[in-house]
Amino acid sequence: MDEAGSCASGGGFRPGVDNLDEPPNSRIFLVISKYTSESVLRERFSPFGEIQDIWVVRDKHTKESKGIAFVKFARSSQACRAMEEMHGQCLTPSDTKPIKVFIAQSRSSGSHRDVEDEELTRIFVMIPKSYTEEDLREKFKVFGDIEYCSIIKNKVTGESKGLGYVRYLKPSQAAQAIENCDRSYRAILAEPKNKASESSEQDYYSNMRQETLGHEPRVNMFSFEQQSEFSSFDKNDNRGQEAISKRLSVVSRVPFTEEQLFSIFDIVPGLEYCEVQRDPYSNYGHGVVQYFNVASAIYAKYKLHGFQYPPGNRIGVSFIDDGSNATDLLRKMATQMVAAQLASMVWNNASQQQFLFGGSSGSQLPQIQTDVALPSCKKKAPPDTPVKERLFIVFNPHPLPLDVLEDIFCRFGNLIEVYLVSGKNVGYAKYADRLSANDAITTLHGKILNGVRLKVMLADSPREESNKRQRTY
Repeated sequence: MDEAGSCASGGGFRPGVDNLDEPPNSRIFLVISKYTSESVLRERFSPFGEIQDIWVVRDKHTKESKGIAFVKFARSSQACRAMEEMHGQCLTPSDTKPIKVFIAQSRSSGSHRDVEDEELTRIFVMIPKSYTEEDLREKFKVFGDIEYCSIIKNKVTGESKGLGYVRYLKPSQAAQAIENCDRSYRAILAEPKNKASESSEQDYYSNMRQETLGHEPRVNMFSFEQQSEFSSFDKNDNRGQEAISKRLSVVSRVPFTEEQLFSIFDIVPGLEYCEVQRDPYSNYGHGVVQYFNVASAIYAKYKLHGFQYPPGNRIGVSFIDDGSNATDLLRKMATQMVAAQLASMVWNNASQQQFLFGGSSGSQLPQIQTDVALPSCKKKAPPDTPVKERLFIVFNPHPLPLDVLEDIFCRFGNLIEVYLVSGKNVGYAKYADRLSANDAITTLHGKILNGVRLKVMLADSPREESNKRQRTY
């Protein structure tokens, strides 16, 4: 009998292959000495909680240990505490090298890397809208030291959406909170921000995913045979009976990654962000998608609810009630559609411009649609004016036309030049006065103009950029 098989005789419940990640993050991955036995592992790790399985990886032919092992605990908090306290320790006095301990990646994740600590410390909760950040901290500080709390608020009204994040200093504290907090909070582990967003141009897209929604744990949302929504899918469903918003909830019997979710819903134009949420009570796929406008969300719900991905697995798409008034949203959608159609007719037809506005089409200013209070237009500075400040601009999802950019950034005065970087969603603005540049940052950073969100920040000086060491990743 091999090592994995022999551990069952040690007593306790041994999970099957399908239960290795139930609950998620309850397995630890060990790098150990080739001479470390299972009995030593059991002795050193059993103080942290109930061990369900120990598996020492062995060579198929020689049956010798490869110096790698897995320990499966009954609870995620037990595995996290074992990682925190045993990483870098020696198991026996004769060991010359300390062991390495990590939380093992889910078998269904499609990734072979191990989970990093920072991915295990932030939880997502549903809270009463009356909660302040101090209330949130007070409720969850009993589980451990909190690094920060944040409440998601409506960008226009500033009112709470009843959603929040709590970040702990240790993974075991976050796991304890998920396991032991009141079920009404629906606490789950928040999806980590995209680690590929390393550069200043890209980190903006990570910030776009700060608003998400959890799902009710322990509820069987995926019994497709019993739910008419999936078994008798009808695209002519009555939308009058459900809330309508720009945010969609996505559920699937098969787990999906953020890249897969993005590729599906990016088919519909206007995607603002998407985020995958981890449910500690299942391996099903949970996600949240948000569009810039309600029209795109309605179309995505209509087109993608019941869509099979992968083939044979239907995804469920439903609106998330964010407290918005459905009548106002539909009225705004209709207004936007009429305005867009009129704008398309006018700005693509010179004779229509002359008919509506008078004069030649070349004399008209670019059309700007935004809720931002912009100053009036000002004259540009001469091209040979010395540059006092440069601004770095990031666009999402695409750059604005150059004439629109110039019209926006010249309103703060002393603009010398604004230009785009070819092939990238970034650009630069040069100012002859630092105060004007600072006013542009204050007014435009994080705002949406013509459906494009801007990130505006001070740019590095050309000398500093040239001295930067090139990234190798």
